[in-house]
Amino acid sequence: MCGIVGAVAQRNVQEILLEGLKRLEYRGYDSAGMAVLDGRSRLHRQRAAGKVAALADCLESVPLAGGTGIAHTRWATHGRPTERNAHPHQSGEDVAIVHNGIIENYESLKQELAEQGYTFASETDTEVVAHLVAREYESTQDLLTSLQHVLARLHGAYALGVVHASEPKVVIGARKGSPLVVGVGIEEAFLASDPLALLQVTDRFIYLREGDVVRLSEGGRIEIFDAQGQAVSRPVQTYEHGDGASSKGDYRHFMLKEIHEQPKVIEATLEGRIGDNGVLVKSFGIEAESLFSRAKQIHIVACGTSYHAGMVARYWLERYAGIPTQVEVASEYRYRRVVVPEGTLFVTLSQSGETADTLAALRFAQERDYLGSLAICNVPGSSLVRESDLTLMTQAGPEIGVASTKAFTTQLTALMLFTLALAKVRGQEPERQAQIVEGLRSLPERVKEVLRLDPQIEALSAAFAEKHHALFLGRGSHFPIALEGALKLKEISYIHAEAYPAGELKHGPLALVDSEMPVISVAPNDELLDKLKSNLQEVRARGGELFVFADENVAIERAEGVHMLRLPHIDDALAPILYTLPLQLLSYHVAVLKGTDVDQPRNLAKSVTVE
Repeated sequence: MCGIVGAVAQRNVQEILLEGLKRLEYRGYDSAGMAVLDGRSRLHRQRAAGKVAALADCLESVPLAGGTGIAHTRWATHGRPTERNAHPHQSGEDVAIVHNGIIENYESLKQELAEQGYTFASETDTEVVAHLVAREYESTQDLLTSLQHVLARLHGAYALGVVHASEPKVVIGARKGSPLVVGVGIEEAFLASDPLALLQVTDRFIYLREGDVVRLSEGGRIEIFDAQGQAVSRPVQTYEHGDGASSKGDYRHFMLKEIHEQPKVIEATLEGRIGDNGVLVKSFGIEAESLFSRAKQIHIVACGTSYHAGMVARYWLERYAGIPTQVEVASEYRYRRVVVPEGTLFVTLSQSGETADTLAALRFAQERDYLGSLAICNVPGSSLVRESDLTLMTQAGPEIGVASTKAFTTQLTALMLFTLALAKVRGQEPERQAQIVEGLRSLPERVKEVLRLDPQIEALSAAFAEKHHALFLGRGSHFPIALEGALKLKEISYIHAEAYPAGELKHGPLALVDSEMPVISVAPNDELLDKLKSNLQEVRARGGELFVFADENVAIERAEGVHMLRLPHIDDALAPILYTLPLQLLSYHVAVLKGTDVDQPRNLAKSVTVE
């Protein structure tokens, strides 16, 4: 959630950096700071806890003048949100650094530095990097080389911006697991964690790749080096002006645009939160590791689509973290006598962070004996975020369409991170954790592959144009995905749709199946596949028309009344995220065929802020 801005310019950079921080406020933060090198190569710094406005007040009293500087908004992970923990951090009077992400091995590095006489003014992992750079500079006398040496020792995720008083016209940046872009100006160069921070000075950007290190220097010179230290060139791209969130662009509806944004927002939700083999637990907050280690049970409370995400998480948490999990609808939860087992962590899910029932449930829970609370949310500064002990922000961005799409898949992504964090703290199956993390890295690309099936899904939708009912089936962690698919279809096409665990067919729903009842099923290649196949045969035997979204390796053949669409293979643990997409696209195309208002379906609101 932290934000970085840096500049090497021919003018005073204070206002450029400050405006950049203001443009990053949407990301959420709890302190801000700035460091500038003046005309006599002296380093000056201002920091403040709280909002950027507090930093602006400090700068009005004591301005920072100079052509080179870095600035930062911080979301606390190591150390409380205080001025002394705010970035930039310094080593002596020469080095200043800003950092997004988490350095996993900072404790051993800190001990090493302390034994060599370095003292620490903060509780952060970032200050370790500042001292390491200062130590390396003593021998290299080159800031770029010094940082490259330091990076070889860091484990975790980071985006870095570094300045040194001996190189007053240089800013060095580096990225691994956290985004970083270079702004290309006229004889000026800029650095930021998001291009939005720099749109006041340029619309031309270089998007650094994993492992890249960049040196910005006088005259707008930009030099980029890859993870092996080799000089490389990266393309300069022009940023399309305008508020992308409020424009449909080339898409017919916001919903379709938001479906196709999912590779990008899933990648953004993962950035800075996974290390080499596991989840960075501190990305959940300062107290996360302690709280997670004491958790004996999880209560998840949410509404609507978020409730379905919580239902998927129950399967994950019990399977991979080995922790009992209960999932409840928020509007029901607080109207019963809740029994809270010892050591229960309370988790809320909300896109807006202002959902009335979910917020009321959190306040209800705070009066009971829960271990603590975690909010998974898309809106920094929302009530749910402010009132929870821990938060994990999704990065879906604004979602205009009433029917939630990208908010749901980013919630699932965040919930898998939560699952892996608990598994890590509890010492559960480290090899399996590493496999799932590797799957998460490839997830955005798998999502793109599914989205390329859009024309085939649109063709399938024609079979639903005259239907009035539909049945969705799933097994295991895919039953909640079937529920979500049914919800999407009914929300925007007004077709009555229900979802059932496939094994429950004989317990009632099978009575509804005939040639007029399309049956939609997801068929990942998992341990329940054979049982699912038997359930599908039951449907065909009653004349039901089947629409099956199956793993590319599943042996289900097309036949009369059986429509198949093959999806790319993915780790079983992550399949629920992937199999959500074809159901979203199917619902969208059916609604378009029926001529409904896709983005603003009747009787519904985007954020339910009243009971």
